[in-house]
Amino acid sequence: MKFEQIIGDLKNKIYHPVYFLSGDEPYFIDFICDYIEANVLNEAEKEFDQTVLYGRDVTVGTIIDTAKRYPMMSGYQVLIVREAQDINKIEELQPYVDHPLKSTILVLAYKYQKVDKRKTFAKSLEKNGVLFESARIYDNQVPAWIASQVQERGFRLSPKAGVLLAEYLGTDLARIMNEVDKLVINLPAGAVITEEVIERNIGISKEYNIFELQAALGSRDVVKANRIIAYFAANPKQNPAVVVMTVLFTFFVKLMIYHQLEDKSRNNAASALSVNPFFVKDYSEAAGNYSIRKLRSIIGLLRQYDLRVKGVNNASTEEGELLRELVYKILH
Repeated sequence: MKFEQIIGDLKNKIYHPVYFLSGDEPYFIDFICDYIEANVLNEAEKEFDQTVLYGRDVTVGTIIDTAKRYPMMSGYQVLIVREAQDINKIEELQPYVDHPLKSTILVLAYKYQKVDKRKTFAKSLEKNGVLFESARIYDNQVPAWIASQVQERGFRLSPKAGVLLAEYLGTDLARIMNEVDKLVINLPAGAVITEEVIERNIGISKEYNIFELQAALGSRDVVKANRIIAYFAANPKQNPAVVVMTVLFTFFVKLMIYHQLEDKSRNNAASALSVNPFFVKDYSEAAGNYSIRKLRSIIGLLRQYDLRVKGVNNASTEEGELLRELVYKILH
């Protein structure tokens, strides 16, 4: 079952006796747990019929005994087991999963791990409850995901603002949503979140960021690229060299891919590069500024300087100076 379907069912008060929430992305697991904890029972019912346990503190036997209790004040008993990956021999829950109590909603948050779907335990979970696998979102999917979350809250996000947030906040979805929630509190309903809004409310500079450095390098704007890299060198904690080089490596590899596309139409290029169609024009113009031969050289430089930042063949040169050297060699 997909995340959206689970939340949709919960909002419609369609409950299942067992929710087994597993996988590498903790955000979706926590969201489902938090939603059930906050919304299935009212405050008076929670005092008697809602229990939160932690995997490191319980045994399978304790979970089964608790799950078999009948509710006192509500139509349901809610039992949430957080950090369920710490439970020893969790597969021993299968007898309960085979015959769960209909008045109990058992939620197991099994983070960073997955159950083997070939085994009878997984098959039983799928048959009698919800088996959810929370997958990581790839870097190139984050801007679109942020845009969808902003839209759900009744706002809009400009394409550049989405990329800026993604580049600055990475793939930590909980952190991203924390910042988005801060943003929308201060905005009128239906407002567009732009780079200016982000700079004003979060503090990410709309001029001195990795996205603008990428654009400056793409257009071979020497003055702007050097101004941004000087800012990075003066603020290394906010702009770590390893992150900068990772983003630039991805950018120049995509330029290489663009060069080799037979069909360079907007939609096909966007699909091949895994970018918003809005940005295809930027890649097209940047590809015109760098030959395939030059791109091969740049990718080699990025690998070399990535090693130097990590201490290989570099005794004392600071990160900021390495970035200056790298940008100079990319542009010349």
